[in-house]
Amino acid sequence: MAQGVVRRGPEESQRPKLARFSGIAQMDEDTHYNKGTDKVEDVVGSHVEDAVTFWAQNISRNKDIMKIGCSLSEVCPNANSVFGNFDLKKIYGGLFSEDKCWYRCKILKIISDEKCLVRYIDYGNTEILNRSDIVEIPLDLQFSSVAKKYRLWGLQIPSGQEVTQFDQGRTFLGSLIFEKEIKMRIKTTNQDGTVIAQAEYGTVDIGEEVAKKGFAEKCKLPSSTNISEEKKTDPGQLVLRNLKGPTPLWGQRSNQSTFSRPKGRLNGRQTLDLKDENDAGNHVPFSKECLAIGDFNLGSNVSLAKIKQDQKLIEENEKLKTEKEVLLKSYKALESKVEQTAQELQQEKATVMDLTKHLKSTLKTHVGTRMKNLAAKIERLKEIRRVNISVRLGNDLSDAIQVLDEERFTTPVSLNELEIIWAEYNLAQEKIKSCQNVNEGNILIARRNEVQQKLCTAVEVFILEVDELPLNKRLETLQDLSTSLEAVYGQASEETNSEEVLKKFYNWKCDKKEEFTSVRSETEVSLQRLVAWFQSTLKAFDLSVEESLTSEDTIDNIDEILEKTESSVCKELEISLIEQGDADKEIILNTYSQVLQKIHSEERLIATVQSKYKNSIEFKKQIIECLNKSPSLDHLLSIKKTLKSLKARLRWKLVEKNNLEESDDHDGSEIEKIKQEITQLRNSVFQEIYREREEYEKLNNLVQKWLPELPLLHPEIGLLKYMNSGGLLTMSLERDLLDAEPMKELSSKRPLVCSEVNGKIILLKGYSVDVDTEASVIQRAAAYHRAWREAKEESGLLPLIFLFLCKSDPMAYLMVPYYPRANLGSIQASMPLTLEEALKVMKGVAQGLHTLHKADIIHGSLHQNNVFALNREQGIVGDFDFTKSVSQRTSVNMMVGDLSLIAPEVKMGKPASPSSDLYAYGCILLWLSVQNQEFETNEDGIPKVDQFRLGDNVKSLLCSLIYCRSSMTAEQVLNAECFLLPKGKSTPNPEKDIKYTQHKEEEELKLENLDKYKEKTRSGEANFD
Repeated sequence: MAQGVVRRGPEESQRPKLARFSGIAQMDEDTHYNKGTDKVEDVVGSHVEDAVTFWAQNISRNKDIMKIGCSLSEVCPNANSVFGNFDLKKIYGGLFSEDKCWYRCKILKIISDEKCLVRYIDYGNTEILNRSDIVEIPLDLQFSSVAKKYRLWGLQIPSGQEVTQFDQGRTFLGSLIFEKEIKMRIKTTNQDGTVIAQAEYGTVDIGEEVAKKGFAEKCKLPSSTNISEEKKTDPGQLVLRNLKGPTPLWGQRSNQSTFSRPKGRLNGRQTLDLKDENDAGNHVPFSKECLAIGDFNLGSNVSLAKIKQDQKLIEENEKLKTEKEVLLKSYKALESKVEQTAQELQQEKATVMDLTKHLKSTLKTHVGTRMKNLAAKIERLKEIRRVNISVRLGNDLSDAIQVLDEERFTTPVSLNELEIIWAEYNLAQEKIKSCQNVNEGNILIARRNEVQQKLCTAVEVFILEVDELPLNKRLETLQDLSTSLEAVYGQASEETNSEEVLKKFYNWKCDKKEEFTSVRSETEVSLQRLVAWFQSTLKAFDLSVEESLTSEDTIDNIDEILEKTESSVCKELEISLIEQGDADKEIILNTYSQVLQKIHSEERLIATVQSKYKNSIEFKKQIIECLNKSPSLDHLLSIKKTLKSLKARLRWKLVEKNNLEESDDHDGSEIEKIKQEITQLRNSVFQEIYREREEYEKLNNLVQKWLPELPLLHPEIGLLKYMNSGGLLTMSLERDLLDAEPMKELSSKRPLVCSEVNGKIILLKGYSVDVDTEASVIQRAAAYHRAWREAKEESGLLPLIFLFLCKSDPMAYLMVPYYPRANLGSIQASMPLTLEEALKVMKGVAQGLHTLHKADIIHGSLHQNNVFALNREQGIVGDFDFTKSVSQRTSVNMMVGDLSLIAPEVKMGKPASPSSDLYAYGCILLWLSVQNQEFETNEDGIPKVDQFRLGDNVKSLLCSLIYCRSSMTAEQVLNAECFLLPKGKSTPNPEKDIKYTQHKEEEELKLENLDKYKEKTRSGEANFD
C-alpha cells in the first residue's frame, strides 16, 4: 500500500512517541473549516468514490504519513488482537491484503463474527478484513485521519445513472486527480466532515471536465443539493460497490513513497510543465498518458457508444499484438532448437568416428591387453591375501572374547563374607555412637568387640586369598587388550544387550567366513583351469612334437575361460576391498562395545578387590595397635591440670599488679616485672590450650575410626562438646584472662574488645546467649568453622580462632583475627581500590561465598564492612552474627552508598538463598567499580548497569549477578572472564606506590597510638565506661 512512508531510521526511532504525534494532532485542529470560508489547499488525490466524491491528502502532511507508517510497522506486529465487540468510533491497525503493511482504519460495518468492512482513514479506500488482521494501537496514534473526503462544488450524480456509467465516471475522475497535485478552493464543510470544494489542476477546472463528460450534472443549490444527494445515496452500497471495482492504484504501486518522489514526477511519469505549454501556445491541461484510463480526451464531445467502440478496437488490437509476440517467440525458440539439434548431430557423428577408430586399434591388441589386466588383478589379489583381514571378520574381537571367557576373574569367595561382617561392624559402631546410656553402651561395646574379632578373622582370610591371585598380571592383560582394541575401533557406543549382541556377532561372522571361503574357492578353481589351458596349448604350438593334434582336441574356448577367471578374481577383489556396510559396522561396533564393557567391568572388580585388600591391610595394622594399646586420657588430664594451675597463677599476678598500681608508694620497676610475668603466664596458658586442642583432635580421630564410646565413657573431659563444635569450642579459656581493651569505634551492638595473643592482635566478639540460643550459636559457628577448615587460607573466609562461654555471665565469646581498617568501607573512604585491585579482592570474596554455599551455608549479611581486603589484594568474607538465623540476618536493611544490598525476592518475603548472596556481591562489585558515581534504580530498587562505562567482561558479570541470577553460582563467578587476569607482573605505578606507602605509614602510626593508649590505660591514665 503506497502511503508516502519510508522506514524510520535509528535516530527517529528513539524519539518519544507522544512528542512525535503531538504536532499531527495540532495540525488536525488547525485544518478544520467552517462554512463560508474560501481557503485554498494543495492536496494529492488518494481514492475515488464516485464521479464527484474523492479522498485526498494535504501535501503538508507528507512527513506525518511517514511517521505514522513507521510507528505502525513497529507497534502492530506485536500488538494485541481485538477482543470483544468493536468500537466504531475507535481507530485500529489493519493489515492491507495487497502489500501486507499496516495502516490505520475504522470499522464501517461488521459483516460476520470473523469479517469486518473497514476504511483506511489516511487514504480513504475500504476493504473487508478478517478479525485476526485487526489489532489495537496506542493512544498516541488515536488522532484524526490524514486523508479528507472532498466533493466537487456545484455537482451531483444524475438520478437514474447506470452502473456502467457510474464506474466510468469514477475511473475518469481518478485519471484527473489520482496522485496529482490539486488546488482545492474550500467552499464549505458538511456535518459528516465532507469538504465541498472547487478542484483545479493547473488552469483546468476538474468539476467542469467531469460535467462535460456527462458523469455529473450541475445543481442550482450546491449545499442543499449535495446534502440531499448524500442522504439519498446509501453509504454501505457505495462502499460495497467500490469494493467490487478494481483494486485501487495506490495498492498496486511498487514505489511506496508517494510524497517523497522528486518534484515534477508523479509515480515515475513526467508531469506537464503548464508554464512551458502556455508559452508555446499549445494549451493542453492533461497529457494523453495521464488520461489513458478510460481513454478520455479533455474537451471531446464524443458519445458514450463511440467511446465504447474505440475502447473495444483498442483492446482487440492489443490482443492481436500479444498473439503476434507469442508466435514470434515460439518461432525463434524452434529455430534455436533446430540449430542446437544440428550441432548435437555433428558432435555425435564425430564421437562415432572416434569410437570406430579406437575400436579398430583396440581389436589389434585385445588379447594382450586383456591378459595384462588379468595379471595386474591377480597381483593385487596376492597382496590382499597376504594382508590380515581379521578386522573385517572381527577376528580380534573373537580373540578378545575368548580371553575374557577363559581367564575371567571372579569375585573372591571371602570378599562377600568380609563385606557382610564389615557392614555389621559399622552398624555396631553407629549404635555405640548414638547411645547415651552407659549400661546399654557397655552391652553394645561387648557386641562390637565380638564382631570386631570376626572381622579380624575375615580380613585375614581375605588377605590370604587375594595374595594367591595374579591380580596385577590379569589387570595388565586387560589394559593391553583394551588399548589395542581402542586403537582400532576408537570410542565405544552406548550399552546394549550383551547376549543378543554376541549371538548376532557369532552368526554374522559365520556367514561372512562362509562367503569368503566360497569366493576364494571359486577363484582357485578358475585360475587352475586357466593354467591347465596354457599347459595343454603348449603341445599345439610345439613343432618338435610329432604327434598330430587338432585344435578342437587341445584348445578349449579361451574366451569363456578368461571370462570366468576375470569374474572370479573381480568378485574376490570386490568383497575384499569394498567398504563395510552400515549393518556390518553396527554389528562390529556393538560387539566391540560389549567387549570393552566386559573389560572395564572386570577392571573395576579387580580395582575393588585391590582397594578392599589395601583397606584390610590398614585395618589389620591399626586394629592390632588399637587392641594392644588402649587410649590414655592421662596426657589430656595432665594438660588440664597444668592449665588450671597456670590460670590460678595468672589471676594471682593480675590481683598483685592491681594492688601495686593502687598503692601510693608503688615501685614502677616492680610493676613492670609483674607485667612481664603476666605476659609470660598468658602465653603459657595459650600454649597449653593449643596442646589441649591437639589432644582433643587425637581423641576425635579415635572416636571417628575405632572408639566411638569415648564420649560416653568419659563425659568429664568434654570431648562431645569439642566434636560438636568442630574443634572450635574450648572450655579452658576465660574472659578475665585476656588483657582486653574495648573497641567501641568498631561496634555499638555487642561487646567488642581487642587483645594480644602470642604477639598477634585479636578481636573478641561477645554474644548474649541463654540456654536455648547457646546450642544454636555453637552449631552455626561450628558449621562455618568446618567450611573454613576444608581449605583454610584458600577458603576465602575469615578464620575463627576460639569459641568459649563465660562462666559468670550469659555470654559467648568468639575470637577472630583483627585486621585494622582493612574492610572495604574503611578502604574506600580513605584510599579507594583501583579496578584491578577490586577485581583481585572480589575474586577472593567469590571464593569465600563458594566455600560457604558448598557447605550449604547462606551468609545473609554480606556488606562492605564485613568484607576485608588484606594488603589491598586478598579478599576474604567476614563472619556473621551466629545468634541470628538466616531470615533474621537478611531482615536488616544493609546499604552500600544509596544502594540496598537486599535482593528483590527477599524484600518480597521469599527466603534467602545463595542467589541473594550473589545479588549483594554484585552490588558491592558495582559499588567498587563505579566508586562515587550516583546509582539509578528501577521500581524494584535494582541498579541500572548500562548507565556506567565499564569493561565488557565486568558489565557481563554484573548483569548476570544483578539481573539473571536464577542459574548463577559462586563457582561460575570464580570462572568469570574478568577474573582471569593475565599472568605476569602488572606495570608498576609509582604514584600509586607512593600513596600506598603513605597510607601504610598512617596505619602504622595509628597502631602505635593504639599501643600507647593501651599502655596509658594500664597505668590508670585513661578510663572506659
